[in-house]
Amino acid sequence: MDKLHKALDFCIRHQTRIVSLLTAASKHIFSSVVFKCPCNSKNMLYGSVFLIVPAFILFLLGYMVNARTWHLLTGSCPPEKRCSCSPWGVCTRYCLILVPVTAKASVAPLTWIAVALLRASFYECAASGSSLIKNLVCKDKGQECHKLMVKLPCDEKLSEKISSEFLALQAQSQLIGWFLIASIMTVALISTCISRCCSPVSYLQLRFWKIYLKKEQELFEIKAKEHATRLAEINMNCFFEATDPAPFQTPSNEDWRKVSFLYTFNSQEQYYSMIHKYVNTNRGNSVRFGEGHQNPPGLGFVDEENASESGF
Repeated sequence: MDKLHKALDFCIRHQTRIVSLLTAASKHIFSSVVFKCPCNSKNMLYGSVFLIVPAFILFLLGYMVNARTWHLLTGSCPPEKRCSCSPWGVCTRYCLILVPVTAKASVAPLTWIAVALLRASFYECAASGSSLIKNLVCKDKGQECHKLMVKLPCDEKLSEKISSEFLALQAQSQLIGWFLIASIMTVALISTCISRCCSPVSYLQLRFWKIYLKKEQELFEIKAKEHATRLAEINMNCFFEATDPAPFQTPSNEDWRKVSFLYTFNSQEQYYSMIHKYVNTNRGNSVRFGEGHQNPPGLGFVDEENASESGF
């Protein structure tokens, strides 16, 4: 059981890399087993769908499996505030918070597109049906070349006869794929450097902060299970024995709401989470507790790690 827990913890911590590897593997299976270019006027549509639609689905799944998405949205528009809660207002307020979520959700779809471009099969099918590509490849070669281009992905003998056009499509796809990979790595490096340079805490304090968040979440899971078990036992005993329940302290709805805010860093204070802040501000009743709740988190990558370990 301990090994299983470690394996699950590893999967949660490295979910981005694992999703990327699974995406690359599924791309190979998908292209070799499912993909069959029609080699007719539908080439452009068929190839584009296989290249873009799976990437879009992976992008949506990236949002769905990211716990921070649900941490952000859950309870943001309760029924009693529905009239004053406009979708546009919520979107504007959380725009900056969703940027890292979007970046993380983009890893799998971009991996799919990059691997697909390097293998070139989807691009060859789509490009062979594109009038723009056909005009470029078949320049000064007559209409016969345009007709042959459509059949190129399906006819090996034909591809041998006009190998230059076939190789041109492969080269275009692979060049775009490598350019996409280089662009992704460059943007990732620059954004990481900027986020670390703008960090309001030092390197060692940041490491301590992440350790604290991990331990706090582990203890929260243990205490929550113990508390829920005791409450369930009391209620079951009272139900079957027809007795009145003994007093049992449990957090109120307001308490849960207060500790569920996304944490906002304040350089004048030294709190490492909303629970830490709640405990040290008179159970959230101090004026200091409410300061900054409406602003985006100032230390997004720490809050991201905390949310990623919290689950749905």
